[in-house]
Amino acid sequence: MKIASLKKIKPKKLIVFDLDGTLVYTKSDIDSEMKNLFMKLLEMKKVAVIGGGKYQLFKSLLVRHLKGSKKLLKNLFLFPTTSTAFYRYNNGWQKIYEHQLPKSQRERIKKTFERVFTELGYKHPVKTYGKLIEDRLTQVTFSVYGQDIVKALGKKGVQIKNKWKEENTPLKMKMSRLMAKYLPELDVRAAGHTSIDVTKKGLDKAFGLRQIEKHIGVKIKDMLFIGDAIYPGGNDYAVTKTKVDYFPISGPPQVKQIIKHILKNS
Repeated sequence: MKIASLKKIKPKKLIVFDLDGTLVYTKSDIDSEMKNLFMKLLEMKKVAVIGGGKYQLFKSLLVRHLKGSKKLLKNLFLFPTTSTAFYRYNNGWQKIYEHQLPKSQRERIKKTFERVFTELGYKHPVKTYGKLIEDRLTQVTFSVYGQDIVKALGKKGVQIKNKWKEENTPLKMKMSRLMAKYLPELDVRAAGHTSIDVTKKGLDKAFGLRQIEKHIGVKIKDMLFIGDAIYPGGNDYAVTKTKVDYFPISGPPQVKQIIKHILKNS
């Protein structure tokens, strides 16, 4: 059920966050205020993070900044590449599962992206940073400016991505719909600010919530999901297929207010 007011947030056993655009600004390290709030939340609640980024990005943007006891880290559960993989802490981070796409299917996805670019007359930006189409084994992702723009340009990279999102989201949604038309056996989602993700059918964030229920033993009705893309075609939208309570947000500042409310009322 959608929750639009802090006053309507009910006590929950586990809080689930999207990563990019929710806990962190796009492809940016978690800031000090969010890190401190996140650590305090881990002292009180189990926490899961489900995002479109690969595991290495979760470690770089989030995990390496969390300086705490092993007991706290045992309360944190990571679901990278749209929950197609799952990691939990037990004397180090352990991979619990990983659902890879067959190589032939990954190659077909890459070719389909190229087909869509041609059909739409889409031209890549003159300057890009890193891979435009990244094979993450469990997921294939297209990023308009490449995977490394924020790493290369810092805040300027974030600004460039924000500007593209504001001006070109309809184009990205059109690309996503066309990709879905040509790949009906797979799931295609508009992700992040400038990305499109493709995974195995049914491996979305609703799947991730069910995996939390299965592996961690917390029922979906006892979770709260917080994300910035809970709209049709967005990579958080799948959670609306479940009975989870969810809170759509506009970015990290709003998330900080939600965490403060949870801490105060738990």
